[in-house]
Amino acid sequence: MKTKLLAFSIFAATAVTVTFLPTIQHALATTTPSVVTPITLDPIDLLPVQNEQPKIEVVFVLDTTGSMSGLIDTAKEKIWSIASTMASAQTAPDIKMGLVAYRDRGDAYVTKTVALSNDLDSMYAQLMDFKADGGGDTPESVNQGLYEAVNNMQWNDDQQTYKVVFLVGDAPAHMDYQDDIKYPETIALAKQKGIIINTIQAGQDAATTANWQQVASLGNGDYFQVEQSGSAIAIATPFDKKLAELSKKLDDTRLYFGNKEDKKKQALKLSATKKLHEESSDASRARRATFNSSKSGKANFLGDNELVDAIESGRMDLKDIPEEELPQPLQTMTTDEQTAYIAKEAKQRKEIGQDLKVLAEKRENYLRKKVEADGGARDSFDTKLYGSITAQAKEKGLVYDDDSAKY
Repeated sequence: MKTKLLAFSIFAATAVTVTFLPTIQHALATTTPSVVTPITLDPIDLLPVQNEQPKIEVVFVLDTTGSMSGLIDTAKEKIWSIASTMASAQTAPDIKMGLVAYRDRGDAYVTKTVALSNDLDSMYAQLMDFKADGGGDTPESVNQGLYEAVNNMQWNDDQQTYKVVFLVGDAPAHMDYQDDIKYPETIALAKQKGIIINTIQAGQDAATTANWQQVASLGNGDYFQVEQSGSAIAIATPFDKKLAELSKKLDDTRLYFGNKEDKKKQALKLSATKKLHEESSDASRARRATFNSSKSGKANFLGDNELVDAIESGRMDLKDIPEEELPQPLQTMTTDEQTAYIAKEAKQRKEIGQDLKVLAEKRENYLRKKVEADGGARDSFDTKLYGSITAQAKEKGLVYDDDSAKY
């Protein structure tokens, strides 16, 4: 039976072909063939699309012995300016900072570390606690400080990330500790990870000069020397106090949601913010406000699981958040009341943010004129540091304008 069906199928197909073959041949003969235009690709079209935000990771390895009080104070005042300068790239980068404080064996500590993070408030709150003490002799535990920075920080594996260490101190490395990992070995590992090591010498000690220059040379970085005080640009402006006040009001619009573990982390961040508002100078708070108003500063301002931004941006819906994970004030409200409360906070945040940006621009213009009037501060800590950052970051595709430096 199967054989008969197969024979019938072949017969039918043949009959159809014979019947319609002349018609098909005529159609093919009288139809103009369509012309296919070849597609020419520009070489740039073949490159992968770069959608990711560029990244910068910076770790300061800071001598905190007694002679370094001036530069420690400089670091406390200038961290936000440094962050704002890095944030001013034409494509706003994601910025993380970390810190290794070092002294020497026999002091209260050899090293203390603050992890790499885009939560700069928490990093700054810990920096505020560092005081110059100990030391009194040279050399210092530079080897241990560099080792901690290169090996114990959670550096990004991406080779396109601008990863940099700034070694800041006024005394050379102890090279006589038998159980120490010496800096040439640490720097070799830093190269493998794509980390640049720059050195900033405070004062004019000749042994430190030779040591710091070698570290920078091995680390593919820059060496520069500043006065023991840090010789940073420290200019108060008429806008600092108001910017500090606006920054506090803006911080007060933040609402956080999440589980118990999330809320513990959020409480630490809020505590760090409270501390810097209570203890840091108006000028420092103004610098922070300037950074937070930038695209790069948004991560530091908001932190994780910030409710107003999550709802207003559409990333979250109130109905999807369990009641116990909402901020305490919202847990007893109806959904309509919650929505109205969040909308009010969002409106206030927008208005404060607009005022803050206007004042930040006025402050920047004021500072730029003052710096130019003083001769451009060519030998200042700021200018040397910014020069290294902008030149080195360019190798990773980050482009800065000539007037990128923030003060």
